Amino acid sequence: MPLGIRIFLVYFLFVGLAGWFVLSTVMDEIRPGVRQSTEETLVDTANLLAEILRDDLRDGRLAQSRLPELLKAYGQRQPQADIWGVQKTQVNHRIYVTDAEGIVLLDSSGGAVGQDYSRWNDVYRTLRGEYGARSTREDPNDEDSSVMYVAAPIMQGQQIIGVVSVAKPNRTLQPYIERSQQRLGWLGGGLIGLGLLLGGVLSWWLSASLRRLTRYAQAVSAGQRAELPALSGGELTHLAEAVERMRTELEGKAYVERYVHTLTHELKSPLAAIRGAAELLGGDMPEEQRQRFVGNIEQESARLQQLIERLLHLAQVEQRQGLDEQVAVALQPLVESLLQGQMARIERAGLRVENLIPQTLSVRGERFLLRQALSNLLDNALDFTPRGGLIRLAANASGELIDVRVFNQGEPIPDYALGRLCERFYSLPRPASGRKSTGLGLNFVREVALLHSGELALSNVEGGVEVRLSLPRA
Repeated sequence: MPLGIRIFLVYFLFVGLAGWFVLSTVMDEIRPGVRQSTEETLVDTANLLAEILRDDLRDGRLAQSRLPELLKAYGQRQPQADIWGVQKTQVNHRIYVTDAEGIVLLDSSGGAVGQDYSRWNDVYRTLRGEYGARSTREDPNDEDSSVMYVAAPIMQGQQIIGVVSVAKPNRTLQPYIERSQQRLGWLGGGLIGLGLLLGGVLSWWLSASLRRLTRYAQAVSAGQRAELPALSGGELTHLAEAVERMRTELEGKAYVERYVHTLTHELKSPLAAIRGAAELLGGDMPEEQRQRFVGNIEQESARLQQLIERLLHLAQVEQRQGLDEQVAVALQPLVESLLQGQMARIERAGLRVENLIPQTLSVRGERFLLRQALSNLLDNALDFTPRGGLIRLAANASGELIDVRVFNQGEPIPDYALGRLCERFYSLPRPASGRKSTGLGLNFVREVALLHSGELALSNVEGGVEVRLSLPRA
C-alpha cells in the first residue's frame, strides 16, 4: 500500500473518530444545556411571582384576587412568536401556589386546588428552606412527557408562608433542541468533510514529494546524473539536503580529500626524520652518534605505526552505526586494570594516582570500546601531568548517565585550543618532550561516546585539566 494512502487512512481514522466523538458529545450536551437554561428562567419567574403573591397570600385573599382570572387569561394567550425559525403559538407555563402546609390554594390548570402537594419535591424542599425543583413524567413510559417544576418560597420576613411553583413541559423545548442538533450536525459534518479533503491534499502532496526524492535516490544509486529536486516544506527540504550530503560523502569526495591531505601532512615529518637519519647512517660517525640516529629512526617508526593504527581504529568507529554488544561494565575494576598496565610509567614519573570511582557504578556498552576510550584518556593525563603531579579518576551518577571524570594536575589548556582538541590530528606539544601526538586519541573517545549516546567534554579547573566522559548507566 503506498505511503500516501496509508497516511490518508490514518488521518481519516483520526479525524473521523475525533470528529464523531466531539460531535456526539456536543449533541448529547444540547438537551441538558437547553433544559438548564430553561430552569434558570423558571427560577427567575418563580421568584418574581413569589413577591407578587406575598401580600395576597398573607392577607388570605388569594382566591378573591384577580390572580385566578389573570392566570386563566394567560393560559389562553397565543403569542405567535417566531423564535429563530421555531413558531410559538401558545404559552406553556403551569403555575400553582400552596400554603405553608403544602395545600394547593391556586392552580392555573384549575385541577389541583385543595390537594396536598407537600410530598412533591419542589414544594417539600422549598418549605424546608432548600432549593425546590423536580422533573416528573406525565407518562412513565415516555421520556418526552416529563415536566420541569421550579418553586420559590413566599416569605413574610424570615417565615415561609407559602410556595409558588412554575412548571414547563420539556416537550415544548424539543423543537429548539432538534433545530440546534440539525444545524450542528450539518456544520460538524461539513467541517469533518473539509478536514478529510485537506488531509487528502496533504497526503497527495507529501507522497508526490517523497516519490520525487525516491526517483532521485534511485538515479544516483544507478550511477546516473540527477539534479536534486526542489521541494517545498522545511522538513522535506532538510531531507533532500541530507540525501545530497550523504551522496557526496558516499562518493568519498570530502572524506578522502580531508584524510589524504591531513594524513600526508602528518606523515611528512616522521618520514623526513627517518630518511635524514638513514642518509647520515650511511657515512662514518662515532658509535654514540650512530646510536642516537638509530633511536630516532625507531622513535619515528613507532610514531608512524601508532598513527596508522589509531587512524584505522578511528575509521572503524566512524563507520559504525551501532554497538556490537551492550553489557554492564563495572568502572572501578576496569580503571584499576588500566592503571596496573601503566604502573611502570606512573612510578617512573613519580605520579600520584587516586582512583575514587565507587565499586557500585557500572555503565552499559561495548566493553572493548569503553576500555580503549578510557585508556586514551589515561594516556593523555599521563602525557600532560608533570613529574610528581596528581591524577584523579572519579565518577558519579547523573540521572540516566554516569559521568567519568579524569583530572590531571598541570598547565591549563590554552583558550585557542580548548574547542579543537577533539578534532582529528589536532594536538598540543607534550610538556616532557615538546612533541605532538597523533591527535586521534580524543577524537576516538568522542566517537565512542557518541556511539554510546554519551558525550565528551574538556575544561580547565583549579590546578589542572578535567575531562568528563558521560556514558549510559547500567
